[in-house]
Amino acid sequence: MARIPCVDQSECTGCELCVEICPEVFRMNEEGLSEVYNREGAAEEKIKDAIDSCPVECISWENA
Repeated sequence: MARIPCVDQSECTGCELCVEICPEVFRMNEEGLSEVYNREGAAEEKIKDAIDSCPVECISWENA
């Protein structure tokens, strides 16, 4: 089963680290919070690096 990244925006602090690591998948929205805009834009390993780097652990995998 495929996995897709998901951001819990209620926990996001807007640090932009995920965007710096993986801009092909993550971007900042109008509220200054991270969002997934291209869930298949990068290799799973690169997305995992962004997930693992999130200081508040608000990014996770969901089953597609």
